[in-house]
Amino acid sequence: MTVVPAEHLMMLICDGCGDSVTGTGCTLPDAEVVWTLVFENDWVGSPFASGPHHCPRCSVRAVVDDDGLGVDDLDDVGGAPPVPEADPVERVRRALDEAVTVGERVLVDLTEVEVIDSAGLGLLVRAHQDSRQDGRRLCLVAPSRFVLTVLHTMRLDGVFPVFDSRTRATSGASGPRPA
Repeated sequence: MTVVPAEHLMMLICDGCGDSVTGTGCTLPDAEVVWTLVFENDWVGSPFASGPHHCPRCSVRAVVDDDGLGVDDLDDVGGAPPVPEADPVERVRRALDEAVTVGERVLVDLTEVEVIDSAGLGLLVRAHQDSRQDGRRLCLVAPSRFVLTVLHTMRLDGVFPVFDSRTRATSGASGPRPA
């Protein structure tokens, strides 16, 4: 385990060098979800407590040249900490823009959405309300474990039918999987 929860604090420990950072653990009421602590401190790794997690220094990906750079050379490499590839809200927005309507279902493929924050949740809830007004049901296709955990933590897991794949979601015979 790379996150040590305390009463209202969490200690994030780097799996590379053992460095640690402590922050409040009350952002989400689920001790398993630590993405806020990870991202607020410019760390990289899993959004879950089980890791792996790496501090900015250990997350630097040095190109190994003929001299064979090693862990001892990380301080010499320097550079800015890695920047996340895309804003999580943008990925949710893109998934909603590409949603497909099949009968009474609106299928939102979340394959590319690894993490979600309150703004992304807000977009999903708004899309759910819009779909319901149109007499349709917003269904989530292939959400990540993190998205499922956040939905459960926020007590929204019963609101959205969840499907493992687009094939299962489009076939009329199979129902949603339990969230």
